[in-house]
Order: sequence, then structure tokens, then C-alpha cells
Amino acid sequence: MAGWTRLVLAGFVALTMAVAARADEPVKAKIGVLRLSSSAPVFIAQDKGYFRDAGLDVELKFFDAAQPIAVATTSGDVDYGVTAFTAGLFNLAGKGTLKVIGGMSREKAGYPLIGYFASNKAFAAGLKAPKDLAGKRVAVTQVGSSFHYSIGLLADKYGFRLGDVKIVPLQSLSNAAAALKGETVDAALLPVSTARKLMDEGEVKLLGWVGDETPWQLGAVFASPKTLANKGLVTKLLAVLDRADREYHDVILASVTDGKAVINDKTKQDLEIIAKYTNLAVEQVIGNCAYIDPDGKLDIKNVDNQIKWLQEQGFVDKGFDAGAIIDKDFVKSD
Repeated sequence: MAGWTRLVLAGFVALTMAVAARADEPVKAKIGVLRLSSSAPVFIAQDKGYFRDAGLDVELKFFDAAQPIAVATTSGDVDYGVTAFTAGLFNLAGKGTLKVIGGMSREKAGYPLIGYFASNKAFAAGLKAPKDLAGKRVAVTQVGSSFHYSIGLLADKYGFRLGDVKIVPLQSLSNAAAALKGETVDAALLPVSTARKLMDEGEVKLLGWVGDETPWQLGAVFASPKTLANKGLVTKLLAVLDRADREYHDVILASVTDGKAVINDKTKQDLEIIAKYTNLAVEQVIGNCAYIDPDGKLDIKNVDNQIKWLQEQGFVDKGFDAGAIIDKDFVKSD
């Protein structure tokens, strides 16, 4: 009997140790992102081990446009999305398949991110500034994308009709860049990281920056209801992003002057991390530092304005507003 008891106790101890070992294992999570500086805090948290320190085993999954990230988050291909708002994202969120849980990049004056670029041919023919886009063929990734919305804001600012712009949706950043270089479109809205090589080689002309023309809340962190059911895990991930947001703001953005960050002993490591994940040289990254709130706050009022504008254009279903798609348990607002 004593031997049997010892066997039971030994089995119990072994089981307890196995459970404890599993409890100590990092929790896996996939984050969908673009290779843009607008996701810089995610890259910093990944490369410096901040996710791992919090008990998270994070895999970054890269995409070439924002909308597919929203779809992948809804389907469960990724657990979290970090990218720009799009009409498709809003429609999915309006149906309850996504919730916004935090802020990320913003278009802000002095922090170059998305630019208006002209082909050399169109520039020579008189396309010299963003206000001249009326009547032109303009490449974007998708109808209802953040790029499309930026053109809408520009139209409102300068008093021309959005319908006067021939929107050419090409599904990806690389396709839009190729069309601009090949002069099959007059202009394109592109992240500076995508356009940098074309600029340096004299293939396109910069007309201006969205942040200087029409500042707005560009990006966010979002997840599906299934992911959000584990509130403890979501809180842990957002805490890591908050840490990285603050570091990115205080180290990189604090050094930005005239649109460029400084390379020094304080900034170099984080700039190299951003360069690694965006496939750029550090010297290119310094002029490509998207603004991100240091506390990960979301401009809810602006998000609501985006939804209303997209609804008026027929890109987003009616019947919901920002309050319906934001998880107030997690979002910190301005």
C-alpha cells in the first residue's frame, strides 16, 4: 500500500511540474503589420525582447497593404492587427468582427510618412502641388484605403470634388510605385519608405506630405472578439506596446528636426531596428519617422469623422459610429 501511495504521489508531483512548466511557456501570438515606420514600436518590442519578457512569443506577419491585415485578423490568421484605418476595416468592425484597442501612427505636421508623388511626365505638365490633383489619375492601394481618405481630405481642404480625381486602385504599395515610375498614372500616395528609392533615383517628384496638409489619426491596434476574450493577455500585449511607444517617442521622435531624426548614441540602436524591419538603410529611416502618441492614445473624435466621411461616400455601411467599434476596456483617448 505504501508503495502504491508513493507511486501516486510521484505521479501527482510529475503532473504538477508538467503543468507548471507549461504555465511558464510563452503564449504565442501573431501580429499583422506592414514594413513601415508606422509600426516602429512593434519592431522595437520584438527586437529588444519586450514581448518575450512579458511572457509572449510573438510572430510578426508582414503584408503589402492595410486591408488584408484586417481580413486576416477577422479570420484568425493573425491575432492582432497594427495598420492604417480603411473602409474595409471599418465595415468589418461595424459587423462586430473586429474591435479597435489602441492607437498607433498619426499623420502630423513635421513627421513625414505618406507623401503625394507625381510622375516626372505629370510634373513637367504642371502637376506641382497636392492641390493640383483634381483631374489627375492617382494610384492608391485600394478604394476606401487610408490613401483614398487622404485625397478626400485634400479635396475638402482645397474645394475640389473627390469625383474629379481618377482613383486607380492597384491593391499593393509595390504596384502603385511601379505604376508611378512607369507613368501609367499621374500621381500616387505612397509611404516615404516605398517612394524613397524612386525619389533618390529621380524617378518621381515629391509634391508634399499628408501630415502637413491634413493631419489625422492614421493607424490603430485591433483584434477579433475571440482574441479579446482573454483580457489578461490583451492587457499584457498592450502594456508592451505602451512601453515601446514611449521609447520610440522619447528616443526617436524627440530628436526629429525638420522632418529628420538624428543618428547618435541614443537613437542609433532603435533606428537600426526600424531599418531592419523596413528593409531600409538607417540613413533612409531618419526621414521616415511616423508620429505615434507616447501613451498609445487614440483620437476617437477623428476616427468618428473618418467613419462619417466614408459612410457619406458610400464606402462604409451606415448604422454605426466610432463608439460601436472601440473597446473601451482598452482604448486610451485624447
